[in-house]
Amino acid sequence: MTSPPPRATASTGPPVPAGPAAPGGPAGTVPPPVRPALIWTALTVVYVLWGSTYLGIRVAVESLPALTSASLRFAAAAAVLALVLRVRRGAGALRVDRRRLGSAALVGVLLLAGGNGLVVLAESGPPGSAVPSGVAALLVATVPLLVVLLRTTVGDRPRFWTFAGVSLGFLGLVLLVLPTGGSTAVPLAGALTVVAAATSWSVGSFLSNRLTMPTDPFVATVYEMLAGAVALAVLAAARGELRDFDPGQVTGRSWLALAYLMVAGSLVAFTAYVWLLHHAPISLVSTYAYVNPVVAVALGALLAAEPVTSQVLLGGAVIVAGVALVVSTERLGRRTGAAGRVPRR
Repeated sequence: MTSPPPRATASTGPPVPAGPAAPGGPAGTVPPPVRPALIWTALTVVYVLWGSTYLGIRVAVESLPALTSASLRFAAAAAVLALVLRVRRGAGALRVDRRRLGSAALVGVLLLAGGNGLVVLAESGPPGSAVPSGVAALLVATVPLLVVLLRTTVGDRPRFWTFAGVSLGFLGLVLLVLPTGGSTAVPLAGALTVVAAATSWSVGSFLSNRLTMPTDPFVATVYEMLAGAVALAVLAAARGELRDFDPGQVTGRSWLALAYLMVAGSLVAFTAYVWLLHHAPISLVSTYAYVNPVVAVALGALLAAEPVTSQVLLGGAVIVAGVALVVSTERLGRRTGAAGRVPRR
């Protein structure tokens, strides 16, 4: 998972960038149109980089303690983003009131400590019990489906085809973990850990659209990542990860993977995502929810020789189809909240 994208729901809409005034305003100018090539370049960045972070996690935890690596990742990304905001906007760039700070911290713990941390744990188990990176991505793809269910608890009434997509997606989840021939294609304990991660991320996403959050998505992300990093460090210490941690024993592969997660996943892809929210239809941007798992499965098979069985292909295809149906139905109904904050590792 990556740093959480900003909120983009039917109730709030995507963040509106500051720019030249509309016709009739003081400036009397209109922002120049963005070339489609730029939009598709940014979208490809989100597709590939966020899809690749699942494999990056697998490589990082080869010799780095699981929760420690996640804490380092988000602490470094938060520090870099905070520094950029401080330099570009001045001393008051990160100033928020206590209520907004508390909301951002709560959401950060749910998204990053609960959501990302559990995925890292699931991928870091010993051989035979670790969840393959591609399968983890397919399981995390159920987040839009879980958010739809959460919306029903507050009286929201999604369309029929939205519920059909949810049912289809959960059928794919069952197919993915269903025992065949006395064994499962995915370790059950690891699969349940990833489902718990998806649930935590879904609750965080759901609450982020109902709490009083910092209005600037970049500022909100700084505090979310900081809170997540602190919570992950506390959990890592409680698990005894820090007691025996020796940086000298970490391989170059793991350090490079961690650096990749910090830069590509938490900074570059996130920035591209925010730019897309300003310049592209949210219905188009939301397609990353079902493209990322496909990228993750392909990269896991090509670069890490992860097995892609017929059961994984069938279950994964059904999950992706369900998510695609939910996203397309929400687009038609002008409800983008179900896919607005899917984790990108």
